[in-house]
Amino acid sequence: MKLRPEEITSVLKSRIKQYETGVDFQEVGTVVQVGDGVARIQGLENAVASEMLELPHNVIGLVLNLEEDSIGAVLMGEDTLIKEGDLVKRTGNVIQVPVGEALIGRVVNPLGVPLDDKGPIETNSFRQVEFKAPGVIRRQPVKEPLQTGIKAIDSMIPIGRGQRELIIGDRGTGKTAIALDAIINQKGQDVVCIYVAIGQKASTVASLVARLEEHGAMDYTIVIMASASTGAPMRYIAPYAGCAMGEYFTYQGKHALCIYDDLTKHADAYRQMSLLLRRPPGREAFPGDIFYLHSRLLERACKLSDKEGGGSLTALPIIQTQAGDVSAYIPTNVISITDGQIFLESDLFYSGIRPAINVGISVSRVGGNAQIKAMRKVAGSLRLDLSQFRDLEAFAKFGSELDQDTLDTLSRGERLVATLNQPQFMPWAVEDQVMIIFSATQGYLDDIPVAQVSRFNDTLRSHLTSNHAEIGIDIAATKVLSDDMEAKLRAAIVGFKELWTSLSGEAAETHSLG
Repeated sequence: MKLRPEEITSVLKSRIKQYETGVDFQEVGTVVQVGDGVARIQGLENAVASEMLELPHNVIGLVLNLEEDSIGAVLMGEDTLIKEGDLVKRTGNVIQVPVGEALIGRVVNPLGVPLDDKGPIETNSFRQVEFKAPGVIRRQPVKEPLQTGIKAIDSMIPIGRGQRELIIGDRGTGKTAIALDAIINQKGQDVVCIYVAIGQKASTVASLVARLEEHGAMDYTIVIMASASTGAPMRYIAPYAGCAMGEYFTYQGKHALCIYDDLTKHADAYRQMSLLLRRPPGREAFPGDIFYLHSRLLERACKLSDKEGGGSLTALPIIQTQAGDVSAYIPTNVISITDGQIFLESDLFYSGIRPAINVGISVSRVGGNAQIKAMRKVAGSLRLDLSQFRDLEAFAKFGSELDQDTLDTLSRGERLVATLNQPQFMPWAVEDQVMIIFSATQGYLDDIPVAQVSRFNDTLRSHLTSNHAEIGIDIAATKVLSDDMEAKLRAAIVGFKELWTSLSGEAAETHSLG
């Protein structure tokens, strides 16, 4: 084989032309101080706020402080493995989380890492955890109801899609129970639910997930867990991650419901990080931007305009109070950001009223706009009647002789309270609520003993569903209680009452179901 110099020369020339020189630049800094989940790093002059940093042992750093000669970062992961002198690399990416349909039905940590042993999450979609809330022009008023299935809330403190309604109360008053019932009631409503557990015991979250699975709610729910055993940075980022996962659906024209349980522990985590980063403390040792911490999260809840797709993100933040003190720092902050609050009271809870809602303090600033017309019609006087009952109830404890009007108001109030009592995990369809509340407000329960009201209502509901199904179907379809249907409903209730009175309660129950 004879070598030809011209062929060798041409090959060399072509290789030389194709040769490319490239230098891979990476900004690298050094850890100069580390401890308590916080690191001070030098050498990363171009780092930006909320940027993710790579540290040894797969630990992720999150830039929070940008100072003249160093940056302050909080560490997510096994921060005890990091030591002084370790190299830190910039990623160039602001912190983001995986989003999409693949997350539905999963339990993940705030970075989107699965915690449920169901394998990896297959998604190519990511979203920044911090996102600017849409402006006024991109929104529309809240006018579409988000039914919770809880009679007391849907009738008096209605929640609309795109609203921010605070659930506030002492420990153990049923705040999470309301949130869970709201999730369970979204079955078949085309709403994706995101439950963010901040600083709770892992066993508590596990039992909660089991309850959701039991009622088939995990088919449309994402659970984000930043348990009490995780570091403050994970608890800090959790609600923003949940919001980002919900926004993915919102900006596709769908509906999402985010529950932040609870923001008191979230504020505590941020205070811990801020003090370790040596930020100046303010009232109750919280940093000066503690209001902005929650306002930039909750402002992202909205109902987008039709031009933007008409999607919605509804937020139900939860705040825990101490001894019913709603005037404390964090509660007042969040009350001023949200569109109303559901206040749960320990005294009511322990006296057997569930949900233990204090009607006097609780309010929805969206009001009747978030109710169907039928509910607005039958529940219009309900709130006033209950408020009057609470005032008279306190007064009656001191008065020995009461006039007949006062006695009638007290009697009606007791039956209204019994009507609104509801066990957990038993949400009611809105048409059933309308029919039962109608019977209570129109005085059909006034001669039923208070102890029997709950059973009377359940039996009446079954009777109406079995024997007068057209009333409920019409209310569900038209969203109104027409004069014709109102007359039919009155006749059906009167007929059932006669049956109930003539027979014993149990016999009437058996007869109506049969």
